[in-house]
Amino acid sequence: MALVHFYEKPGCANNARQKQMLREAGHELIVHDLLETPWRAEELRLFFEGRPVAEWFNRAAPRIKCGDIVPEHLDGEKALALMLDDHLLIRRPLMQVGERREVGFDADRVHAWIGLNPNRETPQTDLESCRRTHHCPPPQDSAD
Repeated sequence: MALVHFYEKPGCANNARQKQMLREAGHELIVHDLLETPWRAEELRLFFEGRPVAEWFNRAAPRIKCGDIVPEHLDGEKALALMLDDHLLIRRPLMQVGERREVGFDADRVHAWIGLNPNRETPQTDLESCRRTHHCPPPQDSAD
């Protein structure tokens, strides 16, 4: 089985379910706090290789839900700069086994990569979207 470096947001219910699935499949996890990790752009970019910039982002991040940031309008450099400034923007989990790095938790993709418990039914629930709701501040009236 694999030794998985798992970068999570502590307290995230989805990350807890993801870790449970990996452990049940026999993997050993080294868990890291994604929000407290001192990321460098070059290191963070390795998790996103081959994916469109829009897939790098945590869609539940308040700044995205409120429309302050539109991932589809960003290039890689701007996206990384925003993520280095606000780690909540980083899609999670980030996982690393050996030299390979992945972002997000698509159960089929993870199973093809390192294997998940074949006796466990693939969950029908979304393992990435946050269930918590975030309320955006009301728009500022610019008529001064």
